[in-house]
Amino acid sequence: MLYYSHAITTEKLNHVRPSLHGHHEKGKEGQVLHRSKRGWVWNQFFVIEEYTGPDPVLVGRLHSDIDSGDGNIKYILSGEGAGIIFVIDDKSGNIHATKTLDREERAQYTLTAQAVDRNTNRPLEPPSEFIVKVQDINDNPPEFLHENYHANVPERSNVGKYS
Repeated sequence: MLYYSHAITTEKLNHVRPSLHGHHEKGKEGQVLHRSKRGWVWNQFFVIEEYTGPDPVLVGRLHSDIDSGDGNIKYILSGEGAGIIFVIDDKSGNIHATKTLDREERAQYTLTAQAVDRNTNRPLEPPSEFIVKVQDINDNPPEFLHENYHANVPERSNVGKYS
């Protein structure tokens, strides 16, 4: 995946300088726009509310394209609910929800992921923020405060126009 950095320098009109990763683009008035490649790969995460199964529910998986599978990368999760509601397998990057979530209490959680060298804890990727959204299952039945309700709908009336 490509993410654009905010590194903008003003150079001479026709001078284009490559970025750290060899990518370059020419911007307005000779500005050079540098883009840096970030190796994070994941989809937007969702978790269904009110899940009551026996096992933690898999929310998603973080993966860096520099991870060769040799176990040298450690995935770290921080932010709202990290370590309590959301746990990460530091080897695989799999994120699980360990508690039942209710969308009426909280609709989303903001988390930060990072890939570090397992032996030195040196960051291998910049921290990246993402959101886990709680999907509604419509678990609240309608409530009727009165015993009887009366309504009239004229023939051929437009939908939504009742008297």
